[in-house]
Amino acid sequence: MIRENIARTEENIRQACELAGRRASEVTLIAVSKTKPLSMLQEAYEYGCRDFGENKVQELVEKYEALPRDIRWHMIGHLQRNKVKYIVGRVYLIHSVDSLRLAEEISRESVKKQVTTDILLEVNAAGEESKFGLPCNGAVTELAAQIAALPAIRIRGLMTVAPYVEDPEENRQYFRALKQLSVDIMRKNIDNVSMDVLSMGMTGDYEVAVSEGAGCVRVGTGIFGERDYTNSAGE
Repeated sequence: MIRENIARTEENIRQACELAGRRASEVTLIAVSKTKPLSMLQEAYEYGCRDFGENKVQELVEKYEALPRDIRWHMIGHLQRNKVKYIVGRVYLIHSVDSLRLAEEISRESVKKQVTTDILLEVNAAGEESKFGLPCNGAVTELAAQIAALPAIRIRGLMTVAPYVEDPEENRQYFRALKQLSVDIMRKNIDNVSMDVLSMGMTGDYEVAVSEGAGCVRVGTGIFGERDYTNSAGE
């Protein structure tokens, strides 16, 4: 099942890229593996997945220790400052930075461990009260400028969690807004800030996200099947 799901997802991404005039190599498929057992991650790994997304620090650390070291781990869930120390040096990209205080903690831990940590700024593009993230406006640019001055941390782009909708076209407006925000930030030419990664699109709407410029899509159910959503976020 997992093999077929990965193949189908990759083909959908390829087709969406072709329609948008993009190369499929511009899009990273992140297999969102939260709540899933190691055996399923190992199977996805064997079929070529190297990017995995987790939204709980403890689960990410446990899986990091148990699985091959060439996996790129993505922290996609809300991150508490007191948990930062456990993932700095282990995680490839933190998608969910939405405050200066969190960025300062990531910077401190990164300096301590002598690594540079790549992050994305989380944007609540739809303005949902139930979601974390900054409003999709100039506040993101202001925070980017503040974080850019910190050592051992690098802003690579933006992330958003779009609403759960039946018709993925309903989320096009939010993906388009995030893309435009990234363009606006790039025009500011802030040192230590690049906008080469847009993390947007999930199982139900990643093809629309790809057509609007997504660089990372976060697909869990579409690869691993249904899960318990009681404590889920980010995919």
